[in-house]
Amino acid sequence: MSHSLQILHHRLTRTLAGWRARMVSFTGVVVGKGVRIEPGSQVSLGPAPARRGLVELGDFTHLESGVLLHPYGGRVVLGKNVFIGPYAVVYGHGDVEIGDDTLVSMHCRILSSNHTVPPAGTPIRSQPDIALPTKIGRDVWLGAGVTVLGGVSIGDGCVVGAGAVVTKDLPPHSIAVGVPAQVVQQRA
Repeated sequence: MSHSLQILHHRLTRTLAGWRARMVSFTGVVVGKGVRIEPGSQVSLGPAPARRGLVELGDFTHLESGVLLHPYGGRVVLGKNVFIGPYAVVYGHGDVEIGDDTLVSMHCRILSSNHTVPPAGTPIRSQPDIALPTKIGRDVWLGAGVTVLGGVSIGDGCVVGAGAVVTKDLPPHSIAVGVPAQVVQQRA
């Protein structure tokens, strides 16, 4: 492809991503300026009034292909200049907040609830969810395939290594890796 065709393709792609963001705003999603939503992403408030939630996309947020943002009656709030990589999933049952300038890499999972565990003989699926608010600070980088469990707070400036499972709070500027994620050092 020639250089001029590449430039045209890039401009068209950006325009379509902006158009998708405007279309999502008609469903009740709060969309800031300069938001881009790539093809195949789902940003939904919920199918029925009783299960509708809130989704806010801060200015210049970018959702890559295949991203799912589903509040399930809770809230999903993304700050300014947040990047969510391909096929990342954010479930906001118990509320999820992601701070400005945060990078969420591909295939990450961010949860904000858990199931009640009943006695044996009672179907787990029949039990209500337990809301567990999840907060991810500013300038955080979640590596590829990170899972953040409900009820966790990740401090500003943290880096979480690929494949880690965050099961407890991480203090600001921590670098954490592993399953479960453990702090291995602080950013200088």
